[in-house]
Amino acid sequence: MSSSLPGTRELPPSQYDLSTYMGRVKHTLGVTDPSTLFAGKTGLEHAKALVTAYKTGKIEHMTPELWRAKKIVDSTLHPDTGEPVLLPFRMSCFVLSNLVVTAGMLQPGLSTGGIVAWQITNQSLNVAINSANANKSSPMTTADMIKSYGVAVGASCSVALGLNAAVPKLKVSEGARNILKRLVPFAAVASAGALNAYLMRRGEIQTGIDVRPVLSEEEKEKLKAEGKSERDVESLGKSKKAAKLAVYETAASRVFNNSPIMILPAMALYHIQTKQEWYKKLLEKEWLQARPRVRAALPIGINLGLITVTSFAALPLALAVFPQQQEISADRLEPEFHGKGGVDGKVVFNRGL
Repeated sequence: MSSSLPGTRELPPSQYDLSTYMGRVKHTLGVTDPSTLFAGKTGLEHAKALVTAYKTGKIEHMTPELWRAKKIVDSTLHPDTGEPVLLPFRMSCFVLSNLVVTAGMLQPGLSTGGIVAWQITNQSLNVAINSANANKSSPMTTADMIKSYGVAVGASCSVALGLNAAVPKLKVSEGARNILKRLVPFAAVASAGALNAYLMRRGEIQTGIDVRPVLSEEEKEKLKAEGKSERDVESLGKSKKAAKLAVYETAASRVFNNSPIMILPAMALYHIQTKQEWYKKLLEKEWLQARPRVRAALPIGINLGLITVTSFAALPLALAVFPQQQEISADRLEPEFHGKGGVDGKVVFNRGL
């Protein structure tokens, strides 16, 4: 992240007002912009050089090029370590990485082994993303990570297999049953996604995460004069209450992200297949009639397209619900932090993504 680069002059945190939800949505659109994935090593180094030039005073004002450089840096580097997050696990690659798993789970007629295999793959991806983007001041041990991974995989497989077995037995109309069948994979993903986020980061709740006082403009200027940045401010300590808030909010954001993806594409596809004349006429085309595999794959392709559009729209809306760099009154934390807040008695911590 830009704050980890050399220089005492901090860049503006965003082009938008991060104290408002819509400001955070617009900012998150930049952080999750897949075009930043194409920057590569050369593009990242160029972006880092531009950001460093601003922070060291060689560039006076923010420019469109510098904002673009900041976006590349912020979407690539972890805010705690300053190291690049592995490409498939960046939030800018979140939708694309998940589409691979989604395509697998949408295959018709999956056997029990296939369902289990794709749920394991999905939870493995969730583990990697949650771990790569978590607050790094209290990293999990390998043993805790393996244990949490096992619980998350067990939960997702249980939900998927349980619902697959339960839906056909429900006393509902055939149409309702067909809709419910389409929702099974995503119900497993949504429930296990939130559980995975909690399990993979519960170590933070046990040990706490670093909190720092919110600085005034005068204090920031003093640090600048001393050749320091806000990252050099000493932590007030590790707060378990701040960690609990960070983890619970992240788990909730996973639910907010998965819910529209779980519901909207399935409902839209059902509507297309049952109500739209153009779809029925398309299936009757001789070209498709002569190619049964293509005909069978058509609804999967449409569904995947609907999921892609919904995913790109839902991700920034979900991530923006809670600020990443979150401020909270020090008096809401453990007693040892009371009265130690900065501006307005507040402290700040990295929630993680």
